[in-house]
Amino acid sequence: MVSARVEAAGLDPWRLGGELWAADSRPVRAGRLQGLCFAGPNLIPLRGNAPALRSFADRALRRQRTCSSLVGPAEQVLGLWDELEGEWGPAREVRDDQPLMALDTQPLVKADPLVRPVRPDELERYLPAAVAMFIEEVGVDPRSGDGGASYRARVTELIGAGRAFARFENGEVVFKAEIGAMSATVGQIQGVWVHPDRRGDGLGTAGTAAVVNRLVRGLGRTASLYVNAFNTPALAAYRKIGFKQVGQYATVLF
Repeated sequence: MVSARVEAAGLDPWRLGGELWAADSRPVRAGRLQGLCFAGPNLIPLRGNAPALRSFADRALRRQRTCSSLVGPAEQVLGLWDELEGEWGPAREVRDDQPLMALDTQPLVKADPLVRPVRPDELERYLPAAVAMFIEEVGVDPRSGDGGASYRARVTELIGAGRAFARFENGEVVFKAEIGAMSATVGQIQGVWVHPDRRGDGLGTAGTAAVVNRLVRGLGRTASLYVNAFNTPALAAYRKIGFKQVGQYATVLF
């Protein structure tokens, strides 16, 4: 997520949409830092031991909280939350076990041939499914606050970039997924959703496999995603596709 931003915008905070914080008590050697954290719409601690996380917390607490979540490697997120909870708590939800999964070869299951990029003229048909997915996954309506203008703009941007995918039946979305952040080497699959009436039919597995094909074979990237450990059906589907766990994320939602 952060690599994609930096590759596109550099380190200028205005273009980056946030600040990249570094922490190191020693001279920097070989370009490696003890601690690194992105502070933007989300607070993302990428690396850091306890002193580094404490310094990030000190900086974050100097100003009003504007981020909607803490997300990233579980050790760093939960360590940073320990430092922030007294001032920023209570959280709306803490998801402390989110397997980070990756796949850099073609999927082990057949991809759904009816899953395709969403066209710009299909925004109005796609948007209700995107909203439903967001409410299910995050627990809040993305249209609150500004009437949905920001979320609509983001979905429009993904469609325009050819990174929103869906299977339509009778003009209705029955499967959707998106390629969110995409760096030079990795693309993150997000927003996987199947219409409630079609769950259990295998659409999620075959549809996600189609997006993996687009990333791995079409764009030359490793496909990645992260999922809540309690979502056993999704975990089973991703493992069937061929995803392997490569790390553990955590998310603190405000």
